[in-house]
Amino acid sequence: MKSIGLPQNPEEPPFWRVKRLEEMSQAEWESLCDGCARCCLNKLEDWDTGEIVWTDVACELLDCDTCRCKDYDNRAETVPDCIQLTVEEVNTLTWLPPTCAYRLVREGRDLYWWHPLVSGNPETVHEAEISVRGRAISEAGVSIEEYEDHVVTWPDEIPAPDGRRNDEG
Repeated sequence: MKSIGLPQNPEEPPFWRVKRLEEMSQAEWESLCDGCARCCLNKLEDWDTGEIVWTDVACELLDCDTCRCKDYDNRAETVPDCIQLTVEEVNTLTWLPPTCAYRLVREGRDLYWWHPLVSGNPETVHEAEISVRGRAISEAGVSIEEYEDHVVTWPDEIPAPDGRRNDEG
C-alpha cells in the first residue's frame, strides 16, 4: 500500500508539491491537516475594522489533549458555525494560521519539518509546540463576554526554522 505522504519513489515529489488543492483526492486533502487544532480556536472580529484576534478558547468539541474533534463526522450539526474547510474556504478565509498546510499549499510554499507528512510522525506537531495542546481551554463554561480575557497571539506566529518558538530568542 502506498503512503499518502512521502512517495515510495524518492525521485517522485510529494503530492503537496505538485498538486493544487483542487486536484487532491479526499485522502490527500484530509492528510494535509497536521492536527494542530489552531483552526478550532475561537476568534474575535472587530466589526468596524474586520481585524481578527485569536483566543485560547477552543470549540467545545475539541479534545484539548489530543487536538482531535470529539465528533468530527457530525461537527457541523453540533456546532453550526463550524467551518468545514473546502478549497473555496481556503481561498477566501483570512484567518488561517500561517503554519496551516492548506494555506501553505495555496501560497505555493512547502510544509514545515514538523508536519506529519514530512516527519512521518503525528507527534512532531505537538513536540514542536505548534498545536494547541497544553495552551487551549474548552469553551464549555466560558461566556462569550470572557473571550476578551483569553486573547493570544501565538496562533498567528510562524515558528523559527530551527524548531524554537519565536519568543525563545
